Amino acid sequence: MIKVEKNIAGRLLKIESGQIARQAGGSVFITYGETAMLAAVCCSSEPRENLNFLPMQVEYREKHYAGGKIPGGFFKREAKPTDAEVLTSRLTDRPIRPLIPKNYRNDLQIMLTTMSYDGVNTPDVVAAIGASAALLLSPVPFDGPIASVKVGLVDGEYVLNPTLEQMESSDLDLMVTGKKDKICMIEGGSNFVPEKTILEALDIAMEGINDIVDLQMEFSEHFDNSYEMVDNTVITDEVIKSLEDSFSDKVEKLLDMDSKQAMDVAYNEIVKEASTPHKEDEKMYSEVKEYVKTMFKNAVRKTVLEKKVRVDGRGLEDVRAISIVPSLLPRVHGSALFTRGETQAIVALTLGNARDEQIIDSMASDYKKSFMLHYNFPPYCVGETGRIGFTNRREIGHGHLAERSLKPILPSSEEFPYTIRVVSEITESNGSSSMASVCGGSLAMMNAGVPIKEHVAGIAMGLITDGKNHAVLSDILGTEDFYGDMDFKVAGTKDGISAIQLDLKVPGLPMEILSMALEQANKGRLHILDEMNKAISSPNALSQYAPQIESFKIDKEKIGALIGPGGKNIKAIQERAECVINIEDDGTVSISAADRAALDNAISQVKAVTEDPKVGTVFDGKVTKLMEFGAFVEFAPGREGLVHISQLAWERVNKVSDMLSVGDPVKIKLFEIDKQGRLNFSMKLLMDKPE
Repeated sequence: MIKVEKNIAGRLLKIESGQIARQAGGSVFITYGETAMLAAVCCSSEPRENLNFLPMQVEYREKHYAGGKIPGGFFKREAKPTDAEVLTSRLTDRPIRPLIPKNYRNDLQIMLTTMSYDGVNTPDVVAAIGASAALLLSPVPFDGPIASVKVGLVDGEYVLNPTLEQMESSDLDLMVTGKKDKICMIEGGSNFVPEKTILEALDIAMEGINDIVDLQMEFSEHFDNSYEMVDNTVITDEVIKSLEDSFSDKVEKLLDMDSKQAMDVAYNEIVKEASTPHKEDEKMYSEVKEYVKTMFKNAVRKTVLEKKVRVDGRGLEDVRAISIVPSLLPRVHGSALFTRGETQAIVALTLGNARDEQIIDSMASDYKKSFMLHYNFPPYCVGETGRIGFTNRREIGHGHLAERSLKPILPSSEEFPYTIRVVSEITESNGSSSMASVCGGSLAMMNAGVPIKEHVAGIAMGLITDGKNHAVLSDILGTEDFYGDMDFKVAGTKDGISAIQLDLKVPGLPMEILSMALEQANKGRLHILDEMNKAISSPNALSQYAPQIESFKIDKEKIGALIGPGGKNIKAIQERAECVINIEDDGTVSISAADRAALDNAISQVKAVTEDPKVGTVFDGKVTKLMEFGAFVEFAPGREGLVHISQLAWERVNKVSDMLSVGDPVKIKLFEIDKQGRLNFSMKLLMDKPE
């Protein structure tokens, strides 16, 4: 067994191999603190034929036993991957994919399993390191190693790999993956920190990355991880020259077209014309189609680098035309149609009560979410057909990024005690639909009356570089994303950044280009914010279709009285007032009702149970018992008071039963609390006094 270890941010990082999963192509057991993960890599011995992409699968899984828990649900075992597991899989896949040769076609699977979790060191950081170390031991051509770290900002100080406790008070949650001295991927959120803070945090991250990369290099020296790449291409120089001569001019003319749809139609005609003569040779047919794509890619990149002109004729820093329609959907609680160029999102917002919160059953703990953003990307938004099934990884990832972007502007639960669900329906897509979801989500919140102080906008930045020259592009198109070298998404307000995500197709990026991209993104974001504020700049009144919710605190000692034996009291209030009541352990009571009258009724009943009523207060009660001297009336669930016979009416009443029966509804007024604390009510004080 081979083992190496190093102190990283005050905790020991250990990488071991040779004892576990020895039949895998490469496997390591990696621990950080007491968080432990098994990383195993396997690849097929032969490449897959007629494939034009890397068939790599990254699967991260959490075992509940790792955190000392038994899974919830009927089956009591881990089922389909959770959103958190999918996001960690993506965080590992994204920086690794560009570091494997583009013509590698062997099936490749990376399995990452968290087997011990200490509640301090997050597994997502460990996952990328484990995958990298396992790849170094495998026969896979991998231009690594890579390493991941997190950077927090606690009390104004940068913290490398902060603990979960430190993250609770951190203004920054930045995950950075890189090679030696180069950034490969960024994913994070922040409490509106400026661009300068992000750059300083990246410097801190780079120091930790370099230490972990050095440790992996030391580890890999103990193994023979040589590999051989076989070139199976069949396309010849003669065919390539023929394609260049016949189709170069046609490909360049594609860049003069105004719409994505027209460009796609013309491009497909060129592909068909170029590949049809080779239809009998399946491999040649496939490679000719791929080469036409390469020609188009080169044309796009050349135009940008040499002429500083984009595919749609824009300058490098220009943002596409923006159109906004608030209140698009008449019956939903809040909505907006956001269109930027040929990218469009209909965003709908729904307000609910505390019972609508999402319950998360995770390896670490069970918790509730009161804010959710769901992103849907149907095939028609790019003019295609496709399978409709479960939410795919891309939809989960884009939704998470948009949710993270908007979360910092949400009001506190005390100020706005609603559960909020935002759904972004992408109806057109030509570049950065996730950032359109951020803009549409912010607009929908103001439209719904959520008391946010300002808008959040998002923009996607691109890069085209040939190693010497480079061009940073604002508000990229789908074509520029596909054929470019970077997809850099930045969201925030006018004051700072709330979320950031960087993906690269090149092996790494120097800090000076990142700095330039952040500065250019800031200009674009401010422009988009101006357009959003023209459409709606302050929250509307709450929709008439939204539930009425109010929350307040009661004495914790009164919680039992409010609930009552077997829930009797709270059930009675909910039934009488047609409301929903939720009680937290700290005494916070949240009441939801369909209208204000029902809400006020419920509030008065709750306060009647949990507070000492004030003299002069009027209640709707129910007679519970008749006595010779008067009637006992329940004025709130579980609470009664006496209406003396002399307080039943202004006229003399001989027998209580002459006026009342058990179960009668009555309106009563508290006129006295005697020295013994007894509550004395009157009916006659609510009647007109006879002359």
